[in-house]
Amino acid sequence: MNQKSKIKNRKWILLIFLTLSSYAYSQTVFNITAHGAVGDGVTLNTTAINAAITACNAAGGGRVVVPAGVFRSGTILMKNNVELHIEMGATLLGSGSVSDYPPQPPPDYRAHSDTDGWYALIYGEGLSNIAVTGLGTIDGNGASFTDRFPRGILFISCKQIRVDGVRMVSSGSRMQHYLDCEDVLVNKIEVYNHSNKNNNGIDIDGCRRFVFSNAIIDTDYDGIVIKSSGSAPTEDVTIVNCVISSRHNAIRVGDVSAGGFRNIAIGNCVVKHTRDTRTTSLMGADIPNNGLSAITLEVVDGGVMESISINNIVIEDVECPLFIWLGNRGWKPTASAPEPPVGKIRNITISNIAAYRTGNVGGSITGLPTHYIENLTIDNVQFFNRGGLDGGNYTATHQGVSENDKGNAVANWAGNLPSSVFFIRHVKNLSINNLMFGSDANDPRIPVIAVDVDRLRIGKSTFSSATPPSHFVLLEEVSDFNIEKPLGWGASQVIKD
Repeated sequence: MNQKSKIKNRKWILLIFLTLSSYAYSQTVFNITAHGAVGDGVTLNTTAINAAITACNAAGGGRVVVPAGVFRSGTILMKNNVELHIEMGATLLGSGSVSDYPPQPPPDYRAHSDTDGWYALIYGEGLSNIAVTGLGTIDGNGASFTDRFPRGILFISCKQIRVDGVRMVSSGSRMQHYLDCEDVLVNKIEVYNHSNKNNNGIDIDGCRRFVFSNAIIDTDYDGIVIKSSGSAPTEDVTIVNCVISSRHNAIRVGDVSAGGFRNIAIGNCVVKHTRDTRTTSLMGADIPNNGLSAITLEVVDGGVMESISINNIVIEDVECPLFIWLGNRGWKPTASAPEPPVGKIRNITISNIAAYRTGNVGGSITGLPTHYIENLTIDNVQFFNRGGLDGGNYTATHQGVSENDKGNAVANWAGNLPSSVFFIRHVKNLSINNLMFGSDANDPRIPVIAVDVDRLRIGKSTFSSATPPSHFVLLEEVSDFNIEKPLGWGASQVIKD
């Protein structure tokens, strides 16, 4: 390239840079203080903030800026083409008065969880091209509420959503709830939610095309929960690069399940003990301080869960590493909806899981009689529990584990299970490969119990504790199986009951 061409190219690069810079700086900006907001932590700024959003929308869109300071507010109503930008040093503080959160009109999309009306600090329905960004803080002031329990962010039937960079603390309920939304990007956020009941980190509910990435979450209830409380399925979801601490379920796909779930990929996450120092959860003393379950997959209200991939998860000091449950609780999305049939769980891949110093509940994969969990692969997993058990502090036999199809679907529904690694019941086509397991202290339980299972393979296992239990696997009503003896195993391999 000659010198003349180089100079011409540089001119084009400079022109493109200046054009992009001009576009970036020409974005219409609306500072909430220009509409009367005062950042003293006392003044109620609901009217001023909503006025700035309305003006921004009327101008065709742009950025509404919350500058440094503490700006107290009730419900903020988002509008199309508006970015709510919370600057570094700024706090959007939820009012502690329930009267500042008026109930929103019933949305067109109805779901099980809207029976008491919708209340939120930041709210939008039926919108497109909206964003909440910045390096500031959204503080829901959640400990102030004993009634109404507003969410931090609630978007219903919205499209093209971006939430980026913000810190979210102390919601009155769920920190952020995306219901029936499409094309959502949530990135680089921090959530600390330990101030009230149902303090989830994020609820992805009946959404399509959703990416959640690079987050730090510490919650009193579920950390990341994917649900489907209305007729729409939750599908095409990616969750990556998160550190999650929870007193309940760190990663939960299911519970409310009417619309079902498909095409969900979760990877590269760390699950650990909460940083909250209280000894009990606000949800009740029966929830352990170190977290109930790391990974939970459950269908209990009808719907189909299929095509789920969970990969590269590190788990430390949680009671249960893996809980998969098909039940028949039968909640309806709306009062007029028909009774849901028993749902389905199928086509699940779980790989590269390292779980250390977990509790003694044990992992479980349980369907229902004549309703089986199907086509499940578990590969390259390490499960090491604390152990230190004797015959009086776990369920003695597999017959003692009730079906509990209508009961509460939680990992410790039967206390410490009679198996230390996997309790498997009513399952078809299960392959477990490259399993490494053991206990930090003595654990007399059989590692794997399988009941009513068709086509079971367990291969390439390694046992590393000092003293093995009496048998590796107990089988009852299991057809077409192949069980390889683990390396390091000196006791009997299989017992059939």
